[in-house]
Amino acid sequence: MSLSITAEVMTIGDEILFGQITDTNTQWIGTELTSIGIRPIRKTSVGDSAEFILDALQEALSRVDLVIITGGLGPTKDDITKHTLCRFFGTQLEINEEALQLITTFFAKRGREMTELNRQQAALPQNCTYLQNDWGTAPGMWFEKEGKVVVSLPGVPYEMKNLMTYRVLPRLKEFFQTPIIRHKIIRTIGIGESFLAETIEAWEDSLPAHIRLAYLPHFGQVRLRLTATGIDEEQIDRELEQEVLRVMPLIGSYVYGYDEHEMEQVIGQMLLEENATLSTAESCTGGFVAHKITSVPGSSRYFAGSVVAYDNSIKTAMLGVPEETLRQHGAVSEETVKAMAEGVRMQMNTTYALATSGIAGPDGGSPEKPVGTIWIACATPEITTARMLKLTSHRSINIELTATFVLDLLRKSILQTTRNQNTIL
Repeated sequence: MSLSITAEVMTIGDEILFGQITDTNTQWIGTELTSIGIRPIRKTSVGDSAEFILDALQEALSRVDLVIITGGLGPTKDDITKHTLCRFFGTQLEINEEALQLITTFFAKRGREMTELNRQQAALPQNCTYLQNDWGTAPGMWFEKEGKVVVSLPGVPYEMKNLMTYRVLPRLKEFFQTPIIRHKIIRTIGIGESFLAETIEAWEDSLPAHIRLAYLPHFGQVRLRLTATGIDEEQIDRELEQEVLRVMPLIGSYVYGYDEHEMEQVIGQMLLEENATLSTAESCTGGFVAHKITSVPGSSRYFAGSVVAYDNSIKTAMLGVPEETLRQHGAVSEETVKAMAEGVRMQMNTTYALATSGIAGPDGGSPEKPVGTIWIACATPEITTARMLKLTSHRSINIELTATFVLDLLRKSILQTTRNQNTIL
């Protein structure tokens, strides 16, 4: 059995290249292909040009076993995928009666008139296998050529996902004898990518040939993705766990979670386990920290609420920050951010509280406090800890990074509180 069934995902449409829509299909398809042992090695975006599509398809089939195409299957003249596939596979369109019946029923149920353009959506290349679209009028198509497969799917994400799940993936598993591909992600924070690479260099060099490592940095974090390929599922899973155990002594202090668990999910679980609650007071992040926390289902069990204290008068009136503190030290200071955290904790009667105050940018800075100067704080029943961040000149990046770092400050505070309690016990 081959251990290298490879795939390329091709998106078709000028709207993707012009940046008018975001391509979310490729990421989802790549995840699903990997889950059945097919390794995506390239993604290609092609405009609405028959010649460009033909060239891209020819190139793709010269290097991979499978090509998944999305887009260009609508009823209008700019949707040229079907006609181009006819040219590529040397065939012509004909009405597929099964597809026509489904489309007719689709319009009848909605009380809408079916035009000739709609009818022509049932016209498929003669040598393709029809893939029924349960959620739309653009059928999927399956082609085989010299042991390789080309699949064409609509670009509408929910239609594509339905076709992939119920029509394409089961057929692919039958057509290809695929290996098993498993990923294990180690999530780290507080260490840069280059320092992390130096720290684990010897471990990385000793990885078996069938286990590969990738570094995935993102807003103050670095994810280590281990990818293993083989034929024995239990053995692969066991080997990945063994590698995690081997590297943990080197980086354990920077690891906050694994796999798909985001920081806010990890923190939510920690709060639940401690039967603890949380509140936030935000200035420069404008509620983004609270948004991250409440994006986790069930967060109402531990999150009380937030005060977005953008103006100094709100800091004073609602959080109890002394006016003298603001006059002497300013809104962007250790003293103010600590008072914000302590104030919201008292107001909402929570176990923990977070606060942010800074100059997110792009303006508002000074020589003493340039753009990117941000203070964060975490108040606990015993102590309030503050930290100054020196970030970038980009507002959106600063907000993301601040949220990441203040949540990590909370994580560390919870761990410290737990350790102190265990020591007392």
